[in-house]
This record gives sequence, C-alpha cells and structure tokens, in this order.
Amino acid sequence: MEDKSPGRIVYGSAGASAESVTDYRERMLTLQAEALERRQQQLHEQASPLNSPAERIRIWERLHQLELPRDPAHRLIAVIAANTGLSVDEVLMEQRARATGPVAPATPAQPL
Repeated sequence: MEDKSPGRIVYGSAGASAESVTDYRERMLTLQAEALERRQQQLHEQASPLNSPAERIRIWERLHQLELPRDPAHRLIAVIAANTGLSVDEVLMEQRARATGPVAPATPAQPL
C-alpha cells in the first residue's frame, strides 16, 4: 500500500503512462545526436564560401555567443578568420563596416 501523505516524496514511482528508462535513454541519445548534427551543419555554414563574409561572421558569433571585437588587434580576429575560412583582412573589413554603420543608398542624380 502506497503512502499518499501530503509532502511525502516517493522516489522511483513512475505512473503507468511514463516512459521506461530505456525509452528515455534512447530519446536522450536521439536528441543529443540531432543537436550534434545541427552544430556540425552550423560549423559547415560558418566556413561555406556560399555565405558572405558578414554572414559567416554572424554565424561564428551565434555559435560562440561572442561579438566581433572592435579592436583590430584583438587576438580573436585571427581565430574568427581561421574558423570562417576568411582572411584576417576580410574580417577587418567587416569590423570596419560595422563601425561605420549602415550605408545609405545613393540617390539618383536629378536631370537638368
């Protein structure tokens, strides 16, 4: 007979509809495998020549939860370049572009 006193914690008592330990382990292994696959895909995208340098750097920032340093001499510049397949100069160009802000589109010249 089970004691159902208020405040009493009964360990190891799973309801009839709870998943088995084996099912739980399999589900956790599947979730881990899916997370690893997503991470591998993101790592591939951060170095893919199909993505612009700005996009590759944004992917790197998201993966590492860090922002592109503002200091051109920061040691992460070389790490970002290596991880994204970019040159240090390309990373520095993106750094400068971010520092100057968005460029307004050019207005067409008015006819005389």
